[in-house]
Amino acid sequence: MKIIVGSDHAGYNHKVALLSVIKNMELEFMDCGCYDDSSVDYPDYAHIVSKAVIKDKKSIGVLICGSANGVAMAANRHVGVRAAICWNKSISELARTHNDSNILCIPARFISTSELEEIFKVFISSEFHGGRHKQRIKKIDCN
Repeated sequence: MKIIVGSDHAGYNHKVALLSVIKNMELEFMDCGCYDDSSVDYPDYAHIVSKAVIKDKKSIGVLICGSANGVAMAANRHVGVRAAICWNKSISELARTHNDSNILCIPARFISTSELEEIFKVFISSEFHGGRHKQRIKKIDCN
């Protein structure tokens, strides 16, 4: 599993903390930016991460911005992306098990880095249940 990570300026410090966690877990990862806390446009990073996740179906994306709304909106414009805003472990688990989410969106202004670590670990360790949820997932993408 490869973790593909991106953030805007508001999520930069949380991204740095998450990359440390990922490195300690010895997971493969790709850092798509941003690379400091200078003001940037969140859609730029959401699109980079989304395209990478679509290309590598076994990967998981993580997008971090102030509220997570902007990156989730931009990411979900891509067919095949199911970006979920997660602010606690329960939501994170449901996003994976029920919604087969492939991008975790983190609201940096509303959670601590320790909460981020817990949410991330639950997200990557949870698996899609399939079954009745699979038919619902098929109805998400619009052509």
